[in-house]
Amino acid sequence: MKKTFPLTAPNHQPARVVEQIKSDVRKYIKRERKKALPEGVDFWAFNCKVGQGEAAAETKHLEEITTAIDQAAAGECASVYIEILAVPGHRTSK
Repeated sequence: MKKTFPLTAPNHQPARVVEQIKSDVRKYIKRERKKALPEGVDFWAFNCKVGQGEAAAETKHLEEITTAIDQAAAGECASVYIEILAVPGHRTSK
């Protein structure tokens, strides 16, 4: 998913818009995790980037996306760019 979400909507409160964005991200991740794994792959890993624009997007861990969305909303940005790409993951022994 590569998408720019507007943080304001004329008919919705800003807090509801942020919650809708977070909900869309959670739905996408859940949908991607349900896909069949290729042979030899242990799990789906995610490469994530979040920022004000595609050029200014910073690499984040999957768990840091919601806080990055909150920070963008608190910074009164007009929109937030989110990029989440599923990649095959392999477990490593400790």
